[in-house]
Amino acid sequence: MLTLALSKGRIFEETLPLLAAAGIRVTEDPEKSRKLILPTNRDDVRVVLVRATDVPTYVQYGGADLGVAGKDVLLEHGGEGLYQPLDLNIAKCRMSVAVRDDFDYASAVKQGSRIRVATKYTEVARQHFADKGVHVDLIKLYGSMELAPLTGLADAIVDLVSTGSTLKANHLVEVERIMDISSRLVVNQAALKLKRDLLRPLIDTFAAAIPA
Repeated sequence: MLTLALSKGRIFEETLPLLAAAGIRVTEDPEKSRKLILPTNRDDVRVVLVRATDVPTYVQYGGADLGVAGKDVLLEHGGEGLYQPLDLNIAKCRMSVAVRDDFDYASAVKQGSRIRVATKYTEVARQHFADKGVHVDLIKLYGSMELAPLTGLADAIVDLVSTGSTLKANHLVEVERIMDISSRLVVNQAALKLKRDLLRPLIDTFAAAIPA
């Protein structure tokens, strides 16, 4: 039995065509079913639904044999114990720095200065500002990141940006693009050896079906 860890939403939807290429169809809709383990049309493959941030942990410790996780999640996790054979080129966005549209970011981040930054991605943010020689007080938040500059909690945020419409609606502007983000296939290293006959054909099929 192969167990695939996915998170609901965009990653789940954009993984479905890759599964279809491998002849795998999830037989229940995660938005309608209350089940956390979903069957597929194959007796030897099932899907577990977990939070996006938990996918690498489930795969690392063997709760799942493989999973799909964003590069952002993997950078925060550290990727220990995971084989990352493929960039699936799905769920694409970017990680950026954003501030209030009336905030002078260029002056605020002069070499040796200190600013307050709210983010879920503390490791990425710490490294980004360290590379610039800017001292940061990091404030870890899990949601509604845009509120932080608006309420004075932080000078800037580091967050994922797709279209930028949420930033614009909240009078924020994107001032720096840190990196492009897409989702990766991650595989448990023990499963790669013990279930090689099941896993290798699936990885090869995914590789051939990755969107350009």
